[in-house]
Amino acid sequence: MNDATYLQRRGQLETYFDRTAADAWARLTSTAKVSRIRETVRAGRDRMRATLLDCLPFNLSGRRLLDAGCGTGALAVEAACRGAEVIAIDLSAKLVDIARERIPSNLGRGSITFHVGDMLDPALGEFDHVVGMDSLIHYRAFDMVDALEQLAARTRSSLLFTFAPKTPLLTLMHSAGLLFPRGDRAPAIVPVNETNLRKLIAERASMSAWRTARSERIKSGFYTSQALELARK
Repeated sequence: MNDATYLQRRGQLETYFDRTAADAWARLTSTAKVSRIRETVRAGRDRMRATLLDCLPFNLSGRRLLDAGCGTGALAVEAACRGAEVIAIDLSAKLVDIARERIPSNLGRGSITFHVGDMLDPALGEFDHVVGMDSLIHYRAFDMVDALEQLAARTRSSLLFTFAPKTPLLTLMHSAGLLFPRGDRAPAIVPVNETNLRKLIAERASMSAWRTARSERIKSGFYTSQALELARK
């Protein structure tokens, strides 16, 4: 991994979510009224979250799960309600505060522990499953695979993540900055070619124990994201 590139991008994301867009993302991930553009993003994110959760065992009791880039905590809550011990981490302290406020009073047999920081922190320990929903989409393919390699080394069963698929329309949309209004636009999303991504993963000797499994694209108006599952062989 190019540490300088990764840290620079990480810093940009932290600044964006904490200083620029925390309120906008709080509204986007709630039931509050939003613009028609954001309604499509909200619907797409809801479908993506359901897709990722569908890749996991329905009963997660006794499983330790990392929600890498937990945002306002919706996926962490659903996984905990299915019995998981969830470690939820995000770069944005403001989003983590919102996530804590939104925890329901009853999580059933599961639990959530929130952290502010880097999802790659080895101090978080080992996991049965790792889920990174839209938390790697701002990184180049090489940096993305480097991050996956680090996470895979501490994961026993499956690693689920999303990336922005490289399509002509998506590339044009992101280049034009149409995802959000200029005032609260995120750092650039980096479209990635799936074939190239799979090749980069397969070329890593440390990833030889993993296979690519389910792949599914979600498109909802201004939201386009691709889920990819890596599973232990």
